[in-house]
Amino acid sequence: MKVEIWSDVVCPFCYIGKRHFEQALAQFPQAGEVEVVWHSFELDPHSQPQPGVSLTETLAHKYGQSVEWAEQMQQRVAAQAAQAGLNFQLDKAAPANTFNAHRLIHLAARYGKQDAAKERLLKAYFEEGERVDDPDTLIRLAAEIGLDAAEVRTLLQSDELATEVRHDEQEAQALGIRGVPFFVIDRKYGISGAQPSSVFLEALQQTYQETAAQGPVCSDGSC
Repeated sequence: MKVEIWSDVVCPFCYIGKRHFEQALAQFPQAGEVEVVWHSFELDPHSQPQPGVSLTETLAHKYGQSVEWAEQMQQRVAAQAAQAGLNFQLDKAAPANTFNAHRLIHLAARYGKQDAAKERLLKAYFEEGERVDDPDTLIRLAAEIGLDAAEVRTLLQSDELATEVRHDEQEAQALGIRGVPFFVIDRKYGISGAQPSSVFLEALQQTYQETAAQGPVCSDGSC
């Protein structure tokens, strides 16, 4: 069974959704048969964060609201994150363009460390106030999960894996994905948003049962 997840590393509900999905997976007896693939999705591909401008101020400007409104919204999101076991520190979060972070996640996939990279970047942004668009920060975080720092530096100084990021985003558009997180299970079912773990578990169970009922798919006298 293959679960593909489109998300961004500065999307709070993507982190919450990741935890909910992991909680469902922990309850799924066939979890060992599930392949999870992370796909790139930039909430704002044209983002050019200004130094010294906080996430709170950025959100207030984006939605045409007051800073107080943005603070209240962040508090509500942090409360939801806490229920999932996450410790959001949104007052420390620094707005970032995530294109290079997505390229790093694609690099990590080559070494079987895609989920580790995704987790480290989300934690860095939401809980540690790290700048996830700063090259030195990305190199340090990558080294923490076992990637070669020199290889990551070379990646960031080139256009390598840019095509992979754009392909993910074009595929999201083709599938009609307009918001994240978005979970696609075996290209049969789509789940939008940070749904409760029970929703993910039910979808996993249903997909597995349907696949088992179909039996092996054979052609030309072989399976």
